[in-house]
Amino acid sequence: MMDSSILQETLEVIAETLGAERDRITVERAVVGVFFTGVKLDNGITGACATPIETVRDTFCCASPVAGGRSPGRMRGCPAFALAREALGPDGLGRGLGIAALNALADTCWRRRPHPEAELRVGVDAFDATEIRPADSVVVVGAFVPFLRALKQRRQPFIVLEQNPASLKPDEMPFYRPSEEARTVIPEADVVLITGSTLVNDTLRDLLALAKPSARVTLVGPTVGLLPDALMCRGAQVLGSVRISEPDAFLDVLAEGGGAPDFLGHSAQKVVLVRRAAGIAKMA
Repeated sequence: MMDSSILQETLEVIAETLGAERDRITVERAVVGVFFTGVKLDNGITGACATPIETVRDTFCCASPVAGGRSPGRMRGCPAFALAREALGPDGLGRGLGIAALNALADTCWRRRPHPEAELRVGVDAFDATEIRPADSVVVVGAFVPFLRALKQRRQPFIVLEQNPASLKPDEMPFYRPSEEARTVIPEADVVLITGSTLVNDTLRDLLALAKPSARVTLVGPTVGLLPDALMCRGAQVLGSVRISEPDAFLDVLAEGGGAPDFLGHSAQKVVLVRRAAGIAKMA
């Protein structure tokens, strides 16, 4: 099962924040794209998640219903919170839809009640918000291309932990370490940059627990939602995500096989949540 503690805690915050409204919000449209999955709610707010594409082979011939038994093509009108609960389920594509719905509800909650210990910055890149210093020891978890490019341009030494080394370019291979080395590499890092897809592949909670208390930890990607409670209490200081300004145009891009370069600056923009100086203490 997925990292249920983080996602379960986020669902509980959503339920508490929205109250009875939680059961009235429904799904208007859902798209499972090649790179990202998106869910638009009937309140106009949309959330996204990295599509767990590795699960497609397992479900291609026998797609299973999600969201209380609703089959693909019949998701419109589904209770959004019911779909969000699929984030805890065993089906990969269902989890992607569930996290996208959860993130749409998280943005709904943020607009109702911003977190007092996190600052929302619009149009800011998570890499810049991390404020990496030349002497910092940097570990990147997942081959997140924009971060790797920025680190190389700055000639900043780093290590990249990746499950699939084929996703790295030849000039990045000297920095590569197998993901199995996380337990020895992450505790030594001053800065830990983690792709949000670790929420989908079941590894995020353990990765956060490995970071030393003084490390600056950044999570990044559309999979990262705008409810920081369960992430910041585990040591995350910067959450980089997107806020979708034109939902239907965004979902059209996903439906046509588009990725981040096709929607950023057009139908969606970068946002970061930054932990305030006297922020949340890390859980033991």
